[in-house]
Amino acid sequence: MSKLVRFGVSLEQGLLEKFDRLTKEKSYTCRSEAFRDLIRQELIQKQWQSGHEIAGAITLIYDHHKRELVNKLMDIQHAFGGMIISSQHVHLDHNNCLEIIAVKGSPKEAQKLSDSLKSVKGVKHGTLSMSTTGKNI
Repeated sequence: MSKLVRFGVSLEQGLLEKFDRLTKEKSYTCRSEAFRDLIRQELIQKQWQSGHEIAGAITLIYDHHKRELVNKLMDIQHAFGGMIISSQHVHLDHNNCLEIIAVKGSPKEAQKLSDSLKSVKGVKHGTLSMSTTGKNI
């Protein structure tokens, strides 16, 4: 484990009160863990902007009755096969499906894949959630 270093931070009282409420709402055990999490998030976003490898998930909600939709989604996924780690298909109800696609690679390519999938007619909603592979944090 890394050596912990203590340091002081000066904040306006109102900002600290808001931060303490946020810390409590998010169930952090202490301010330090909340600060660590915020710092990690900023460092990870900087990695994305620098093009470092990411791990992430693309989620799609779509109507599986839409003609040729599933084939189009599969064709796009095959075109990006090198970055797709796995996918999971879930039947939400008679009409709607959830697809979760785990990806690893360039942030730009992950965004390109996500945009390509979300833009297919019949996809009702899609999101890309990027995170770090943990190598550079």
